[in-house]
Amino acid sequence: MRTRDDWQAIAASITPRTGIWVDGAATDAADARTFPTTDPATGATIAHVARGGEADVDRAVRSARRAFDDGAWSRSDPADRKRVLLRLADLIRGNADELAVLDSLDGGKLIGDTTSVDVPGSAAILQWYAESVDKVYGEIAPVSGADLALVTREPVGVVGAVIPWNYPLEMAIWKVAPALAAGNSVVLKPAEETPLSALRLAELATAAGLPDGVLNVVPGLGREAGAALGLHPDVDVITFTGSTAVGKLFLEYAGRSTMKAVWLECGGKSANLVFPDVADLDAAAARAAAGIFACSGQVCSANSRLLVHRSIAAEMGERIAAIARDLTVGHPFDPASRMGPLVSETQRRRVDDAVTAGAASATLLAGGPSAGEGCFVPPTVLADVDPADPLFTDEIFGPVLAITPFDTEEEAIALANRSEYGLAASVFTDDLRRAVRVSRRLRVGTVSVNTVDALDVTTPFGGVKQSGFGRDLSLHAMDKFTALKTTWIAGG
Repeated sequence: MRTRDDWQAIAASITPRTGIWVDGAATDAADARTFPTTDPATGATIAHVARGGEADVDRAVRSARRAFDDGAWSRSDPADRKRVLLRLADLIRGNADELAVLDSLDGGKLIGDTTSVDVPGSAAILQWYAESVDKVYGEIAPVSGADLALVTREPVGVVGAVIPWNYPLEMAIWKVAPALAAGNSVVLKPAEETPLSALRLAELATAAGLPDGVLNVVPGLGREAGAALGLHPDVDVITFTGSTAVGKLFLEYAGRSTMKAVWLECGGKSANLVFPDVADLDAAAARAAAGIFACSGQVCSANSRLLVHRSIAAEMGERIAAIARDLTVGHPFDPASRMGPLVSETQRRRVDDAVTAGAASATLLAGGPSAGEGCFVPPTVLADVDPADPLFTDEIFGPVLAITPFDTEEEAIALANRSEYGLAASVFTDDLRRAVRVSRRLRVGTVSVNTVDALDVTTPFGGVKQSGFGRDLSLHAMDKFTALKTTWIAGG
């Protein structure tokens, strides 16, 4: 097993890519501005990255449009697209250490997670969509008479993809892979906190044979590069993962520009319902802890609300608190670390404020506000949280678990659905009928039974209510990046 020193040596050998990637090459911002990207574990500046603005977004979109209209990718043989995307998946695997280190440095993610989950998972997802290129067909409609009606899927054109900082490489692949597989051109705007792996991905895509202009990456601030992409009149589709507040801005941008399609995967406040018939409370507690403390709680579908039957609430709370107290919070390169820092000082202060306010009325079982040193926050468990409290209602996006007891199944369902969000939920029960019955009544996009945050490339992921609409992953993701065309041929 590699040590912290081993990973730091690898990090020291890497030269981060920092330029805007447009038309197959790295360039400075039009106004030569840059912004720092920072290691949240140490506070050190990793690199100064080109700060894309409106002019840079326009240049990237024009490049994407030229590439799309040229047809070298959009009208290419599906087998050719498949070969290029498979080569890119292989290049991701071949550069796995570099990509894993970039995401760990940039976002504070545990190196054990980036090496075992994020990078190999990204390559596998890309490979899956590459294999799907020649397996998604059109239709022939059963029209009357001798007429023939063909229904075909066509690429939508230029896709603007805006991604968050919690899974930098993997979120890029979630958007880019199906969009490219369908034949589109893409302008990718990574989160300002974590731009480095996206820039390296673009370089690898060119090395894999992707034509110039088909994938462009514009790092920058959301209020500048993100807004410019949302407002650009030559972008056909926006796909966004991030906060609900920013998702609403993209809906505004669409209305102010061209009514472009917008697909949103936004906030979440996922409920984990634990019923008294669960036989193995230790297993349920372990999974509940994983559901909130993984990635330092910075997961949109994190199980941040634990609804437990009153008869086992105290016992369940103490078991999870014991797990939280035993978790080692430390440097992402340290193999002993089980939780790293939050992504930024801003995020650390936001989580601290929420915990401080919540602890005034709830019972603090473990953790609490940070010591204010760096971006590290302890895994925190609060019990007896009132359903009206912001701990219950607001997305905190940190390692903070709010426990609320319930007395009946009906009450548990009502509490779970008492949220503006509807991304995911978990149900723990040994009663199959209850599992099915409760799952059907939960207003969310994914229900995990006797586990947490179940996910696979073959299954769609997304939400309802203010968690957004549209689906990532699975073949259903192709729906966002293709347009149905009917061609009616008269039979004479």
